Amino acid sequence: MTRTPEQRTALSSVPSRRECRSLPDGANLTVIGIDGGDLPPGADLALAAAEVVLGGARHLRSVPVPPSAACVELGPVEPALERLVGRRGVVLASGDPGFFGIVRLLRERGHEPVVLPARSSVQLLFARLGRSWDDVAVVSAHGRALGPAVNVCRARPAVAVLTAPGAGPAEIGAALAGWPRTLVVAEDLGGPDERLTTLPAAEAAARDWHPLTVVLSLRDPDAVPGRGWHAGGEPVPPGAGWALPDDAFGHRAGMVTKAEVRALVLARLAPRPGSLVWDVGAGSGSVAVECARLGAAALAVERRADDAARIAANAAAHGVDVRVVEGEAPAALAGLPRPEAVFVGGGGPEVVAAASGADRVVVALAALDRIAPTRAALRDAGLAVDGVQLAASRFADLPDGSVRLAATNPITILWGTRP
Repeated sequence: MTRTPEQRTALSSVPSRRECRSLPDGANLTVIGIDGGDLPPGADLALAAAEVVLGGARHLRSVPVPPSAACVELGPVEPALERLVGRRGVVLASGDPGFFGIVRLLRERGHEPVVLPARSSVQLLFARLGRSWDDVAVVSAHGRALGPAVNVCRARPAVAVLTAPGAGPAEIGAALAGWPRTLVVAEDLGGPDERLTTLPAAEAAARDWHPLTVVLSLRDPDAVPGRGWHAGGEPVPPGAGWALPDDAFGHRAGMVTKAEVRALVLARLAPRPGSLVWDVGAGSGSVAVECARLGAAALAVERRADDAARIAANAAAHGVDVRVVEGEAPAALAGLPRPEAVFVGGGGPEVVAAASGADRVVVALAALDRIAPTRAALRDAGLAVDGVQLAASRFADLPDGSVRLAATNPITILWGTRP
């Protein structure tokens, strides 16, 4: 459609949505990302008009704050945000403020900021490496517990971790003991002390690092990821679902947790990304493998050497990581990282008691005389206990082409959850 000069003039005088954005009290708010390079377009104008500028000390030193503007160094966030009320403000933040950044908090407080993003630290890291990163899970340990981020590193082949003081490369490296991982540590990206270091996770635990880091955890640092469709790698659960057929796992003379039992066990364990699950008395490791397929970090404890090797083979066949600890519980549990959930498929009440520090403990029992002492062990650990007996019958073909029902052994499942 062709517009007349008068129409074009009228349209140009209509303010854009961005120009109209303001705080409830009428003061405009702009969030500027900083990555060590040039400021994003529009940042100079926002700073020149600002009455108050909020940011970390290093960010405030790096931008042209007008003499008339109040500089507020970010410490406790809430008092600093109060300084914005009724004033034209600028907030300085690292990288892309909308990616694990302050934009979420500002919107929670009712602000509708104009965001001028820079390159995120994750973007810079992969640009420096010359590596694609659509397959990489990105997690944050900034302002939250390190455990979930570490468990994602234990479970997935490629994970980028946004770090924090006390949750940096040394702590991540130490927590990955037992999981073969290579770390790429990016220090002070975009700054004067920028450095990239590639090393085994165990070596990262023994070094001092710059306070500003991003960590990339890799199962295989030389692997070229396949072409995917979902950012962060293939989503879970996989297309084949869960409670896989028994013959999806190598096992010794039928020593595998049956699919019907596994289905309920998985429901009670609630494996998910960011959690760690133990499979104690693992046998074939079918429960551990299923938990890993659902995104959890998985650790299997098994006393028989042949079964321990079989667990590793089953994990490899399904393309997941399961750490295998060869030894007899409860002694073999000492020193292992604390799990969120535990499945006990082999062992008596003393094993259940040793594993009951988790928030969820699920026990499968074939022998009736073990039900009462197992229930007592769960209750003594302060867990709320429930249970069910499963007796499944499967279709079995008859010679004439019809089917009959073939009963499997009844299994009692007890579970305890921390209130």
